Amino acid sequence: MKSYIFFTIVNYLAHLYLSREDDKEVMLGNFLGDFVKRRDFSNYSEKIVEGIELHHQIDRFTDQHHIVSRSKQRLRPSFRHYSSVIVDIFYDHFLALHWHKFSDLPLQLFTDQVYQLMQDYFVLLPSRTQYMLPYMVKDNWLLNYSKMQGIERVFDGMARRSSFKSGMEKAPLALQAGYREYEKEFMEFFPHLIDFVRENKVAGESTVKNKQKSE
Repeated sequence: MKSYIFFTIVNYLAHLYLSREDDKEVMLGNFLGDFVKRRDFSNYSEKIVEGIELHHQIDRFTDQHHIVSRSKQRLRPSFRHYSSVIVDIFYDHFLALHWHKFSDLPLQLFTDQVYQLMQDYFVLLPSRTQYMLPYMVKDNWLLNYSKMQGIERVFDGMARRSSFKSGMEKAPLALQAGYREYEKEFMEFFPHLIDFVRENKVAGESTVKNKQKSE
């Protein structure tokens, strides 16, 4: 179970940020995207399912983007298929570090609101998420993504809990070695992701309105 917990959503902060202006249940669904199977969608509200689907759209856009591919390519010789997971964490580090450039709300206040949201909807969280949440809150993962020590703790935990030898405990060294390149790639990529989510939302709202008119 622990291996699964630490290999599910690792770019928590980006997913939550991209839902910051949405309904709370959409934000919750975006957070839960990797924890909930499609067969279980009927257990959740329409808004939570909307958030889960948004999560997967964000993942697909990110995985296929040429700037992200550049970051992954630099890691692939040392970390193979774990490079995607590692880049997600690197990018969350830079989002936390440059948070003030993307949000007027201080990161500490944002993380407090997120943790409160999770507590408010605790009974709806899958058991794996309920297990993880106290650790997430206690060590304030979201805020500590901005610190190298926080990143090291994440990778050490993932390496320990992996069923296979991933070598991810060495990822912070790779981050330090290519820090400026990864930072530049994140700063180039993230505005594209923001625009994608915004355009996707507008398109979705238009579809709903057209559907309502036809009815």
